[in-house]
Amino acid sequence: MRPQKDLIIASRNFLREDRSRSWKETIITLAGLSACFAIGFLPVIWMLKSVNTLLLALFYVRMFTIYHDYQHHAIFQGSKTAKLIMKAFGIFILAPQNIWKRSHDHHHTNNSKLTVQGIGSYPTICTKQYNSLSKKEKMTYLINRHPLTIVMGYFTLFIYWLNIKSLVQSPGKHRDSLIALVIHFAASILIYIYFGVTTYMLAWFMPFFIAFAMGSYLFYCQHNFPGVIFSGKEEWRYEEAAIKSTSFMVMNPVMQWFTGNIGYHHVHHLNSRIPFYRLPEAMAGIPELHNPPKTSWNPFEIIRCLRLKLWDAKQNKMIRLDEQPYPEVI
Repeated sequence: MRPQKDLIIASRNFLREDRSRSWKETIITLAGLSACFAIGFLPVIWMLKSVNTLLLALFYVRMFTIYHDYQHHAIFQGSKTAKLIMKAFGIFILAPQNIWKRSHDHHHTNNSKLTVQGIGSYPTICTKQYNSLSKKEKMTYLINRHPLTIVMGYFTLFIYWLNIKSLVQSPGKHRDSLIALVIHFAASILIYIYFGVTTYMLAWFMPFFIAFAMGSYLFYCQHNFPGVIFSGKEEWRYEEAAIKSTSFMVMNPVMQWFTGNIGYHHVHHLNSRIPFYRLPEAMAGIPELHNPPKTSWNPFEIIRCLRLKLWDAKQNKMIRLDEQPYPEVI
């Protein structure tokens, strides 16, 4: 592997944004999102509404990836129109700019470091540290990594962690979190009252729930998978964290489109300013990115990822809780 400096220099060949393509991708996504959102409130058969629910969730995921790229300064820098759109979308999707950018930037500079805090990510600690925790601390750690915590990302990550927690801890810095919560719950109540429970579930609640569950799992599995490498602060290296500790998620072309190429996550972590539509090109053009660790949507692969709990320094790998000498189960 080339030194970090040389890899970063090589990645800069793919930083140039095609502004017209950025707008094209965004407009198509917003148009699809808006159409699906509107269909959810029309008097159509429930079967069509159910399919529409899934499509709307997928458009939420894609638009979130575009929003995520904007926050990394990969696209639309200097555009006042894009700034307004992205700020509004961040509030709508319960990921307001202040907390999302701060926590996500922290994630990029601390990816695959052992930590019990898990700022911008899921906490990961070694077996020795885990065994030194109190019973309550162990419980908290395992809850934070529990599959239900990930599946329930709508409540755990987006409503609680990104908004309620940040607002309580620092209200002055996170007024946009308050705005996001007020708008979201006000809309929820009004839709329930004026359109009924079926429309509320299929047009509002379930699209968010599905999109946030997918997003939470994508975020988890691309840094928690068999073969991932975690390090302490002293041993940690940026380029190795990107290439060896971040996965390439294998997806079919449709899912790659709906997820905005987020499956090329190792490329994104090498240089987060590469526009999402240039990630495949960057992977093809940099030899060190050709053979990354892989994950997928295969149910057995999902189960294997979700069962990983602790870093075993002796074996140099992530292990299940029951692989400890004295397992504790939650």
